[in-house]
Amino acid sequence: MTKAAHTPRVFSGVKPSGGATLGNYLGAFKRWSEMQGPDFETIYCVVDLHAITVWQDPAELPHMTREVAALLMASGIDPQKSILFNQSQVPAHAELGWLFNCVARVGWMNRMTQFKDKAGKNAEKVSLGLYAYPSLMAADILLYHATHVPVGEDQKQHVELTRDIAAKFNNDFKCPDFFPMPEPIIEGPATRVMNLRDGSKKMSKSGESDMERINMTDDADMISKKLKKARTDPEPLPDNLEGLKDRPEARNLVDIYAGLSNRTPEDVITEYAGAGWGKFKPALADLAVEKLSPILAEMARYMDDPAEIDRILAMGAEKADAIARPILKKAYDLVGFIQSRS
Repeated sequence: MTKAAHTPRVFSGVKPSGGATLGNYLGAFKRWSEMQGPDFETIYCVVDLHAITVWQDPAELPHMTREVAALLMASGIDPQKSILFNQSQVPAHAELGWLFNCVARVGWMNRMTQFKDKAGKNAEKVSLGLYAYPSLMAADILLYHATHVPVGEDQKQHVELTRDIAAKFNNDFKCPDFFPMPEPIIEGPATRVMNLRDGSKKMSKSGESDMERINMTDDADMISKKLKKARTDPEPLPDNLEGLKDRPEARNLVDIYAGLSNRTPEDVITEYAGAGWGKFKPALADLAVEKLSPILAEMARYMDDPAEIDRILAMGAEKADAIARPILKKAYDLVGFIQSRS
């Protein structure tokens, strides 16, 4: 049997839970915009179904959805080059998610470290949706026969689960090449941006102090202040990356500089070898302000016209549904569901 050829297609999504950080931009949004081009079809989704696995204020969710969409477009996602939409406008996500709930095994879900981290000691009290959301994430990806998924290292396990679900579905329903085996894409100098006060922790919107992170809504003065006050050590920058091995805060700032400047960490170290933090941190602050201020301004421009954001998301949902619906229909046929032929 000839192996099915799947269109090279990228899918990734982001929750509209508010508070996007520099880590989200460098680790995801910037990379997504750079993948737009002739090599892949690119599909990017505001995953509002995932958002409600924990409580969301219904009065705030539309604003947060539009804010994320505005940030994605301000970061370079072009609705003419990519499909951009919010997940709840394409019901096929939830429909395929249910099929996968019936394919995935409970033991697989029990091994998901992200659920354990988020649930903590209250696992008995969290929503069933939070427990099962890796299955919905698999549906998000496979609904479009996506072949590549740009993710952070902490999401790699979910792409591996997606492959397991795809393989089991294909085997169970005797259609070996129906769902592709998507590949995680984990690359770049700043795919995991760390906390500005503790280089052993990931930068997070939920950190205790606002000084730990650069918010994508911070103004120029706040960006500069946070980077200049970022924790470092007394030593100057070394002349090679090996010299940063046990200096997580120093390595983090070098990686941020590299990510913002589209250079490698090695290039940054070569330029600043021997420099003290009194030289490097102001240079990093100036670079960050130069790169992020236009994004903030463009995001504000989009947010001034929520109807236009809604139009773009609806247009993207229509395009997404046109790809998703035939794939879901074939999956239903394979499972054995009776469907209208109209």
